[in-house]
Amino acid sequence: MLKPLPAIALMGPTASGKSALALAIAAELPVEIVSVDSAQVYRGMNVGTAKPSPAERARVPHHLIDIVDPTEAYSAARFQADATRLVAEISARRRTPLLVGGTMLYFKALAEGLSDLPPGNAAIRAEIDAEAAAHGWPALHTELARVDPASAARLAPNDAQRIQRALEVFRLTDTPMSRLLRTNEAPATGVPKSRHALSIALIPEDRALLHARIAARFDAMLTAGLVDELRALRERFPLHAGLPSMRSVGYRQAWEHVEGRYGTAELRDRGICATRQLAKRQLTWLRTWPDLTAFDPFAPGAEARVLAAVRSRAAARS
Repeated sequence: MLKPLPAIALMGPTASGKSALALAIAAELPVEIVSVDSAQVYRGMNVGTAKPSPAERARVPHHLIDIVDPTEAYSAARFQADATRLVAEISARRRTPLLVGGTMLYFKALAEGLSDLPPGNAAIRAEIDAEAAAHGWPALHTELARVDPASAARLAPNDAQRIQRALEVFRLTDTPMSRLLRTNEAPATGVPKSRHALSIALIPEDRALLHARIAARFDAMLTAGLVDELRALRERFPLHAGLPSMRSVGYRQAWEHVEGRYGTAELRDRGICATRQLAKRQLTWLRTWPDLTAFDPFAPGAEARVLAAVRSRAAARS
């Protein structure tokens, strides 16, 4: 029998097939899945986050799904603490922690620790939101490029959440966030880094195929009732557009549609475009990630090759 591994990280862009592959790995090893997804933590946000189905969650234990209301913020620091605890608990049960998702900042927090940045400031965030409403996020991106060019260079002009955070940090400290990230690195967490741990990256070689899958996935979300789900959430919770949950890709565009800013066709176009931009950012992170075992998820026999790599690593530990 194959012994459990200290940890497996399964990373990749949205729509690359991570969830299906995680279930395939679960058929080979005794695993528990830890979601590394900044949107799946929110209760009630099911359609737009492509959460595992109840049947899939019954087959394999899943963690860090449906743990906070969409009115709450869930930070990388909180993820780091939750995931570190779960890795230890799963290992104590003699099972493999299988960390699955595409929120690369969470993976980084888990592997390398977090910098000591100031906590959020509601007044400054409201000020920045008001400026964005008046002038647009590209204008604030331009301001960020003036005060913190290194942070601006890695962010898209419409990456509202990260632009806001970088400006917030600068206004709180009068210091570029990029400089604080370099000088105040926290120690790494207790996540196992032995030679038996395994980091898998799904990196499609055919970007056109990834884009087609992204479009099909967003169409499926619209058909499954993404807009109706958002309307129900707005009735259930005191939501506003500035919340991290409502800035998630898909929900941000659905919010603007419900507010009457554009119709269904433009909602679809904007949602697909935003998802493609997200995938591009995820792939940019992966290009600089150390010690990855990379696979093209759309190549024939990809699943079999991934499973062979998992078996080989587990066999080395047995």
